[in-house]
Amino acid sequence: MKVAGRPTRTIWPVSDGSGDVEILDQTRIPHEVVTVRLRTLDDAARAIADMQVRGAPLIGVAAAYGVCLGLREDASDEGLERAYDRLLAARPTAVNLAWALKEMIATVRNRPRAERLPVAYARAAELAEADVATCEAIGEHGARLIAGHAARKAGRVDVLTHCNAGWLAAVDWGTALAPVYKAHRAGVDLHVWVDETRPRNQGASLTAFELGQEGVPHTIIADNTGGHLMQHGQVDFCIVGSDRTTRTGDVCNKIGTYLKALAARDNGVPFYAALPSSTVDWSLTDGVAQIPIEERSPEEVTRMTGRTASGEVVSIDIGAPGSPAANYAFDVTPARLVSGIITERGVCTADEAALAALFPEHRPANSISR
Repeated sequence: MKVAGRPTRTIWPVSDGSGDVEILDQTRIPHEVVTVRLRTLDDAARAIADMQVRGAPLIGVAAAYGVCLGLREDASDEGLERAYDRLLAARPTAVNLAWALKEMIATVRNRPRAERLPVAYARAAELAEADVATCEAIGEHGARLIAGHAARKAGRVDVLTHCNAGWLAAVDWGTALAPVYKAHRAGVDLHVWVDETRPRNQGASLTAFELGQEGVPHTIIADNTGGHLMQHGQVDFCIVGSDRTTRTGDVCNKIGTYLKALAARDNGVPFYAALPSSTVDWSLTDGVAQIPIEERSPEEVTRMTGRTASGEVVSIDIGAPGSPAANYAFDVTPARLVSGIITERGVCTADEAALAALFPEHRPANSISR
């Protein structure tokens, strides 16, 4: 995707042969576009925990490169375990993190120390390229849904999204926004309602930034506006991403997604989740009961960062002094509220049988079959 007209990714190995990795610092967007150089395991873990990199697919790739940086410090089995534990603890909800770490462990564990580092970097690069291809395929499948609706409506398609599930949440293309980008480039007349997404405002900052750079018509709205728009026929589609999805179709995503799904169901608006198969936790069947919900710093609720009229970027208190705040980062939308799941292999209903049909290699022995 583009920044100032130039193709850009969210993460890449530095070309100077050092083995360092560079990322876009997403805590600085949209006011600044800044790259950060990751040199150590702690740098990678901190970037994930502090959300300099965020979004389930990107977290996975960042963790893969984090293993490389950890092995550069200590290529022993103990060093490998230390890297795994340090990175796994950085963000507990997104399943791509654990998935990528397991991929890296499987790649290097039984190799001689001298081979581990080059093999690890090669595998991390493969995971990055696979993420790009997967997200582009998600975009193509989802774009057909949008184009089909546009043909039936014979007018502009209004899409509502929540949080940021565009290319900034992946290596490139993204998940929920990939169909939007593909449809827009194909000439479909569309417009995106962008939830601000409190408390970190990833919609107002990151999603709006992306869409603006790509030239996609969009409007930022307060989080509580979506239901009103649906009641008045101003939303044709909801498309969100996911940080973890159960094999039965429950979708865990940024806090506030569940409320959008409820409003969509009440107003007959299709509600889709777009995600790669690596985001499906094939061991889980009940998202509400089984998915751990990350609780982040209360300061994300009580403080806000923005740019003043003079151009200075500042953080200010917005909460009443002394009042406590709770900061649940995610919620779970039950499968019954999800119209469909858009994956790299196609679109399916949000249920165990449909997901197993698309991904039979993950079908448990006792799962439902068609």
